[in-house]
Amino acid sequence: MLKTFKVGGIHPPENKLSAGAVVETLPLPEMVIIPVSQHIGAPAQIMVQKGDAVKVGTIIAKQTGFVSANIHSSVSGIVQKIEETFDTSGYRRKAIVINVDGDQWEDSIDQTTTLKTDIELSTSEIIQRISELGIVGLGGATFPTHVKLSIPSGKTAEILIINAVECEPYLTADHRLMLESPDEIMVGTTILMNALGVKKAVIGIEKNKPDAIAKLTETAKKYQGISVVPLKVKYPQGAEKQLIKAIFDREIPSGKLPIEVGAVVQNVGTAFAVYEAIQKNKPLIERIVTVTGKSVSKPSNFKVRIGTPVQKLIDHIGGLPKDTAKVVNGGPMMGKALRDLNVPVTKGTSGILILNKKLASRKEYVTCIRCGRCVTVCPMGLEPFLLMTHGELQMWGDAEKNHVMDCIECGSCSFTCPAHRPLLDYIRHGKSNVGKIMRNRK
Repeated sequence: MLKTFKVGGIHPPENKLSAGAVVETLPLPEMVIIPVSQHIGAPAQIMVQKGDAVKVGTIIAKQTGFVSANIHSSVSGIVQKIEETFDTSGYRRKAIVINVDGDQWEDSIDQTTTLKTDIELSTSEIIQRISELGIVGLGGATFPTHVKLSIPSGKTAEILIINAVECEPYLTADHRLMLESPDEIMVGTTILMNALGVKKAVIGIEKNKPDAIAKLTETAKKYQGISVVPLKVKYPQGAEKQLIKAIFDREIPSGKLPIEVGAVVQNVGTAFAVYEAIQKNKPLIERIVTVTGKSVSKPSNFKVRIGTPVQKLIDHIGGLPKDTAKVVNGGPMMGKALRDLNVPVTKGTSGILILNKKLASRKEYVTCIRCGRCVTVCPMGLEPFLLMTHGELQMWGDAEKNHVMDCIECGSCSFTCPAHRPLLDYIRHGKSNVGKIMRNRK
């Protein structure tokens, strides 16, 4: 019997339309917009000025604390300006705008594609280089990777879990990466194991990717301590707590991190980025992005330089379909609609989803009928209908008492609600306000 988590979960239509599309390298844009906050934590401090010349890999903003990440130029050219601009989250962020001029890389970066398996750095050197090269989680949360690898005093890592679930509908960036770069993923996983001091790593893949399961299972035979575990298809299995429960059968206490139960979770894309950082000295300056949708004539996967305007990806697939109603950063469950197609691809951009009018429309919601479906599907065991009420009525104390901060914002409640209530919208509103109260309290 295939493993999975036990509490809640749903199975939305998978719509993996671009699963067979080989990764293409998107041509360089004429200009990139690189936000200095592409990670959880403090924004990086800008280190360049208007008129400065930069190369691919030049550091342009430095981390400003432990939970922060360096930012590197993804292109060579001239800094045109530094300004506040909207990013894919819908918020205004300070960003560095660079006019592209050629494609000259820093000499320290190994641009060859030759697989390098020998790991020469020590544990501390691995973590230091990952920090220097701005590696963050590529599953969406963009948590700085060096922070996850720095185990707190008194805690011990027992297992590394590589998250290759990609349970969000439509998205296939991780799927293609596994098919096209399996050895690099394995070496990256070994590097992460060395950094954590663990002997065991498990790569979790849902059974709807049989080709990836077969490819990585065969490749793993050459690498010590790494195994592949096929998982039942169930959303949101890619969430850390649910994945740990599925593979490791341990519960993370409320408000705690995975290390509390001896686990560290890294996305499969992050493992690949770690390989490039340690073995090639390459900063995180590009990533794979899925561009897809039911009306898109050629759903695709692209290797894209960070800072590339989303419009350039859409242009490359022939423009927006005529029936487009909404363009989403990410997938349909957790993604957010874009207000402007000139916003840049960031480290956390896994996909661009183009929705037609039928799929983008929201039905008018009615009074809650107390059916309990939202409670049944909540993977965190919460009461979404109640938390929505707290959000509507600004009952922040009650929201905190009923664990609103434990919500992982997966959207399962909204998806299953027969009354079409915007549960997640109000729960996010509640989380935002309760979070501010908790920070002020400290």
